Amino acid sequence: MASSQGRPLPTTRQGWGPSPLHPVHETGGPVTLVRPQDTLALANLTDQALRVRAVEAASTYDAETLVGITRAYMTTASRKGARTSEKTLEAYSLAVRDFVPWARENGVQLLRPGRRDGGRYVAQLQTRPSQGRGRTGPLSAATVAQYVAGARALYRALRWAGATEAQPFEDAHVPPDPTPGIVKNPPYMREIDAVLEQCEPRLAALLLLCAHAGLRVSEALGVKVSDIQGARVTVRGKGGKVRRVPLGRRVRAALAGLSPALSDGSLFGWGYAQATYRMRAAFRAAGHGDAWRGFHAARKHSGTRLYRATKDFTRVGLFLGHASVDTTRRYVAVEEDDVAGEVEDF
Repeated sequence: MASSQGRPLPTTRQGWGPSPLHPVHETGGPVTLVRPQDTLALANLTDQALRVRAVEAASTYDAETLVGITRAYMTTASRKGARTSEKTLEAYSLAVRDFVPWARENGVQLLRPGRRDGGRYVAQLQTRPSQGRGRTGPLSAATVAQYVAGARALYRALRWAGATEAQPFEDAHVPPDPTPGIVKNPPYMREIDAVLEQCEPRLAALLLLCAHAGLRVSEALGVKVSDIQGARVTVRGKGGKVRRVPLGRRVRAALAGLSPALSDGSLFGWGYAQATYRMRAAFRAAGHGDAWRGFHAARKHSGTRLYRATKDFTRVGLFLGHASVDTTRRYVAVEEDDVAGEVEDF
């Protein structure tokens, strides 16, 4: 089989050919709608065929094929491999789709970038206006870091594919955000009880799983009846890690009144967007519409309350399912005079 340029198309060990979803990009390269089977097919290419496809995609600034190669690398050759979260894959895909057009427009050869091109991209991101709804000013430091992480992943993928050894971001520095995350997105405190009064039972149970049991919203939405054993719930968290989380009296009471929402025993039949829509409405009904800042602030509520009760970051980290206590510190709002009593008699 030949391409439109007359070159033979590389095939996999399983005889994979081009996807039927290959409209022509305005630059002349193909635009590939990346599907899971396409990612697997790229991973199954022979070494030479993968290199040819990666070189061709980079030479034609074919962002979608480069997204596929990045995802193939992340799910088969990165440290987490197949356990890489879909959220990370989507974030890196977005970053590749941003970096590749920037490189084309700024004369950067993807396979032979200049040693300062990574720094140029970082500088451009730092001065780019935010396009988020209701946001003004430049992109946040966290957003810049996410885009750069995705671009770095692209070059790891290109090295994995044998297309280049270039590392344009090796010396690129991404300044950290000087504002702590706990300040930018503090925990809900008094809002929780007020919002619970506006929630129907299933929505209230979801909020309590996040705010009192400390679950990530993705973990809470995945809870099934079979996961609850008495006063504990088995949670499947990030990276496939499993932990057993104690449930307080209010959480147990809220869950006890629920019947399964789905035939597989799931207590919630909502996706993230549906859950967000319902919770945002409950915040508005409680008079706290302006305070809504996502489910993560509810998880920080549980971390902050538990720390105040235990004064032990290690125990709080185990409860929240953190691999590092340093992560836990970013979830806990500590009062500025937390040690005032202790130093009084120094």
